[in-house]
Parts: sequence; C-alpha cells; structure tokens
Amino acid sequence: MNETLTRVAPALLAALWMAAPWLACSESPPGSGSKAGDAVPAGAERKVLYWKSPMDPTFISKSPGKDSMGMDLVPVYEGEEPEGPPGTVRIDPATIQNIGVTTAVVERKRLSREIRTVGRLDYDETKVRRIAPKIGGWVEDQHVNFPGQVVRSGEPLLEIYSPELVSTQEEYLVALRYQDRLHESTLHDAVTGANDLVRAAETRLRYWNISDRQIDALRARGEITRTMVLHAPFRGIVVDRMIPEGGFLQPGQTVYTIADISTIWVYADVYEYEAPWLRVGQQATMTLAYQPGVTHRGEVTYVYPYLDKKTRTIQVRMEFPNTPGLDLKPDMWANVMLDSEVAREGIAVPLQAVIRTGQRDVAFVALEGGRFEPRDVRLGAQAGDEFEVLDGLAEGERVVTSAQFLINSESNLQSAVRKMMGGGGGPAAPMEMPGESGGARQGEKAPGPSVEDSPAPAHSGHGPE
Repeated sequence: MNETLTRVAPALLAALWMAAPWLACSESPPGSGSKAGDAVPAGAERKVLYWKSPMDPTFISKSPGKDSMGMDLVPVYEGEEPEGPPGTVRIDPATIQNIGVTTAVVERKRLSREIRTVGRLDYDETKVRRIAPKIGGWVEDQHVNFPGQVVRSGEPLLEIYSPELVSTQEEYLVALRYQDRLHESTLHDAVTGANDLVRAAETRLRYWNISDRQIDALRARGEITRTMVLHAPFRGIVVDRMIPEGGFLQPGQTVYTIADISTIWVYADVYEYEAPWLRVGQQATMTLAYQPGVTHRGEVTYVYPYLDKKTRTIQVRMEFPNTPGLDLKPDMWANVMLDSEVAREGIAVPLQAVIRTGQRDVAFVALEGGRFEPRDVRLGAQAGDEFEVLDGLAEGERVVTSAQFLINSESNLQSAVRKMMGGGGGPAAPMEMPGESGGARQGEKAPGPSVEDSPAPAHSGHGPE
C-alpha cells in the first residue's frame, strides 16, 4: 500500500502542476472557439498562430515544444489573438467573476465638493478701535481698568487732566462772554469777530474728540472742569489697556484697544488643488470642540490672492455672527466645512476607476464579449469620490472599478506580444527561434512592461489634480 502511494504521489503532483496554468488562464482553452461562447463546427480545423508557455505567457514559439521550465507549449489558434486597439484584453465570464471585476456607468451629473479644514477665530478688523486721545495729560480716574472687560457704547472710559484742554475751555468761556456783550452792538465787524472766536474754540474742542454734549454742558455750566471724560465709541471688549491710572499720556498714544465681537472672522487654509471650489459668498459651517452638536453658520467674505510659500495653501476668510452670550471667542480653533456652490455639469467616474501613473491617467472600458480596452483620459477637478473627465470617455460607457490592476497587467502583456510579433491587429507569424533544428524547440520571451507602463493606484484621499 505504501509503495503504491509512493509511486502514485509524484504522478498526481505532476498532473496538478500541469493543470494549474489552465485553471488560472483567462483566455479560452484550445478547442473552445475563436471567442468565448462561440460554437465550433465538428471537425473544423483551425490555424495555429503560435505556441506559448502555459506558465510564462511571454514565452512564445513558432513550433510546439517545451519552455525553459520543461513544460509543453500550448497553441494559440486563429481568432484567439487579441482584438481591438492595442492593449485590449478578452476575459471569459468565469474568470471575470472569479477575480471580482466590477464596473460603473459613466454619468453626466452636477459636480460639487465639500472642503473640510481647520479655522482660527479672530477679531473683525473693521470693528477694532484704538482709543488714542489727541491731547496729552495725566490719567486721573480709570473706569475701565482691565483687559477683557465688556463696555457699552458711550460708557465712560477714563478722566484725563490736560493743561492744554483746561486753557482751551477758558478761551471758549471768555469767547462766549465776549459774544454776549456784543450781542446788541451796532458794530457789525465786532459781532462777527466775537462769533468767529466762539466757533474757533468749539472747533478745537471737537478736533480733540470732545463731544457736542460735553461742549453744551460746558456752555451751560459756565465754568471749566479740571478733567475731561473720554467715552467708548461702541459696544465691545477691551483687548488691551496700555496706560494704567495715574500714568502720563502723550498726544496720540493708545490707551485702550476695543473690539466689537458681535461678528467674528475665521481664517482657514485650503490646499492649492481645492482652489477651483472657492468663491466669495459661499456658505460655511463651523463646529467648536467645547460645544458638541452646535453648528454655527457663516459665509466666505474674502479669498486671498496669493499662496503661502511654506504651506502651499490659500488663506480664506469667513465671517460668522456671534451669539448673545459671545460663545465665539477670538483665538479659538474650529472645524470648518465649506459647501461649494460651484456646481457644474460634467462627466464623472469613481476615483477607483482611474489608474494614475504620474505620466498618464488610464481607465479600462468594458466592451462586449468580455473585452476590456485601456483608455487614456484627461481629468478635471476631483469632486468628492469622483473625478471630472474632460476627455477620453463618453456618457453611458462602463468603466472597471475593481480588479483593473490584473486586467492592466494582462493588457501590458498583450501589447508587448503584439510589438514583438510585428504589431497590427493581431500577432504576426512568430519569429524563427534558435535551436528549432532538433530536440525541444526554444522560444523567446516578449519584453515585459516597463516601469512607466506599470501604473500606481489612484489615491482615495486628497491628492493633486
């Protein structure tokens, strides 16, 4: 019994070794007809074009024999040669199912894209004011004395003592008294001069940002005040306080920086290849880490006209209204999503349908009869999980979306065999192989695909377009 198994085992292993190429071969086996599924009349003779190795399809010969591994060559009959454009592959239905080939229809649709990025909250620069009095003096009393304090429009900020301001108040009161004395005078020039003095003193006070209400109070009171109160120009928060109480103030020196944060600016960086989807006015949504589930809505107000040379990104500015509780705080980080309104009609294919080599973009088109044709395509923008196709595919065609790398390998092999056999629609007569005069026939290997003909897969994430 053991001796029988010892004799039979090598024979079984040899049989399985010889049958493996036929089980895995994607072409029709000998005797199956010129095309998959075609009936062959009984007794019909077919012309053998050439012979090839079952284990190494690049090994071809004019005559039957053995390959370099000692295996019998198999014939390739007329009608079994590749058809169609160079690189076209024919695969039988069983192999198509076994290797998991799937296809998708090329569609014309509206293309849109969502851009996700990280934003930084900042002040609205159009609503930031620096309180810098135009007169010099000493800060006598500060009503607002720490950064972050919320102030209302018209609220007192500080009182300033300025000798120059005191003398101007005195001049104004003297001019008013002089005007009253000459009110009933018949000297027209004297009355005009008194009026001019009053206007000049009022104008000087207004130039120093003394309000009309304060000037009216000075006129009604009829006496000077030692200090003058400065008021907040609008509602906001104190960003900086430069001079403490009791400090000396130079003319034009900033005392406070006040910002109105009823609206917030958000800056975000967008990659260069996403620039076609940016437009002023498009809607934006924002979420904050400390407010899960809360979404804030705004819009793009400016797209900067230059690129950051270090990060290779474009800066986008958005504007968001703040909440009554001022939940949006400057210098926070936020997750931002831009809803593209740049939707346009175009032909689209799934990302996985395109093989990108760095020099070419290739898609395999499924034809009738189990044939697959490689097609060079020209791509436009990436819209979500799809590529826009500008040229190379037509609406309604079917493209391979999985197992195209196996098909691509066979396509490169078929192209190499065609070039070796002389080009044209099918393989020409094989070249005379050396060593055909006796013994086993020797074949010749077809040139394999080059590096540039071996594409890398399209990346499913962000990539250059």
